[in-house]
Amino acid sequence: METQLPPSHINFLHRKTLYPEQKPRQKKWLFLSILILIIVLSISGYASANKHKNFDPIDYDPVTLEPKKPEGLFKKISYLVFKKETKLEGHKDDRINMLLLGIGGPGHEGPYLSDTIMLASIRPSHNDIALISIPRDMAIEIPGYGVQKINHANAYGEKEKENWGAAFATEVIKKEFKIDIPYYIRLDFKAFEEIIDEVGGVRIDVDRAFTDYMYPAPNELYQTLIFKQGPQTMNGDTALKFVRSRHGNNSEGSDFARAARQQKVILALKEKLLSFSTLSNPLRIKNVMDSLERHMTTNMEFDEILSFTKIARGLNTNEIRTLVLDTSVGGYLINTTGADNAWLLSPRTGNYEEISSAIQNIFENTEISTPHIDTTPIQEKPSYKDVTIEIQNGTWNAGLAARLKQRLIDEEFYVEDIGNVDPEIKPIDQSGIYVVSSKNSTKVLQTLADKLHISIRKDEPVPLIKTATTTDILIVVGNDFVE
Repeated sequence: METQLPPSHINFLHRKTLYPEQKPRQKKWLFLSILILIIVLSISGYASANKHKNFDPIDYDPVTLEPKKPEGLFKKISYLVFKKETKLEGHKDDRINMLLLGIGGPGHEGPYLSDTIMLASIRPSHNDIALISIPRDMAIEIPGYGVQKINHANAYGEKEKENWGAAFATEVIKKEFKIDIPYYIRLDFKAFEEIIDEVGGVRIDVDRAFTDYMYPAPNELYQTLIFKQGPQTMNGDTALKFVRSRHGNNSEGSDFARAARQQKVILALKEKLLSFSTLSNPLRIKNVMDSLERHMTTNMEFDEILSFTKIARGLNTNEIRTLVLDTSVGGYLINTTGADNAWLLSPRTGNYEEISSAIQNIFENTEISTPHIDTTPIQEKPSYKDVTIEIQNGTWNAGLAARLKQRLIDEEFYVEDIGNVDPEIKPIDQSGIYVVSSKNSTKVLQTLADKLHISIRKDEPVPLIKTATTTDILIVVGNDFVE
């Protein structure tokens, strides 16, 4: 697979000349056109060498997003003769695809693992948009690394070459899904916060109230998040927590629920970014662009970004087609384990053809998802308290068993005992769920496996692991466990 190294920052000038040469229809224009072309090429060359210094948002009309018409005879003539609107790749096929990646960035644990993976697809002829959320645990073939979780692709690419990760991840997904994805944008958490704060926050209608007792905090600690139901304005920090939360109660603890929240925030941010109050404020635009310059990687040129922005302003966001790849009834994925017993989500058909077809035909699907409140009655949470669970920490991560106990108690499981695996056999690499008693606990076993992404082990626990006499199910947490 051949992939060119992407630029580390936004390119503010197109890869070609600003104003491509056009053949004049009358001979009297020939000399003048050549002269203007030389001038334009000279200016373009100088600007390319100083592109970050020369960009100024006030050079662009805040309403049309077109460059302001230049003053002076020669500049006006060059503008009229050579101006050509940039067409995005895929526009002529009525399908523009873009991969959106969210990463923690430097200073975060696993800084280049993709926390968010989303494909945005636009049909310009109808001003339609579709958002396809890809779970980070989905299994995919990564060249040179075998079958791995898809969120590793960006990290592996970054390991090979600096700023290569997003391009590498895009190529991996393009190849497996057989879908053309000409553009990618990768943002880290800092840009997400800064941009939302710069536009004055985003208005989010929270579908369900939920509490997350295990949101990561500094120094390997946890904090409690509480979100109430209903409309509310979120600043950058709150919005980031809203989209990253993974252990919420009230049916908000899955990656699939998290994907839906991410889509909601992206749409709200799009509205604020493209509002007149933002586009008519040169300082605000500059601050947003400065943040993107520091924290974004993309292969889009600046004129392509402007073309995309103009298309985005006209999109019909009241009727958005959304697709979340999940393991629900009729979903496209099933729970599996890899060669190293790592938890994976794999296509239910054994290949990606069904998923590829669903993405390619998403605009033909008559079912349309809208960003309104889900009015489906919330079902009462099932209780699993008839089965006794014991948790033992097989890692050197202090307090892991206690935190997992609290999480399971919140999910209506009964955890009677916790402890630590004998230091003689620590650390244990692979987590496991073991049946200790003869009680019929099939339903609880499968539910635990689904929620914790831990495999059910049929072999006996290590002899040195002692359990309480009342234990029905033993959970041994190893180094592979992701909180």
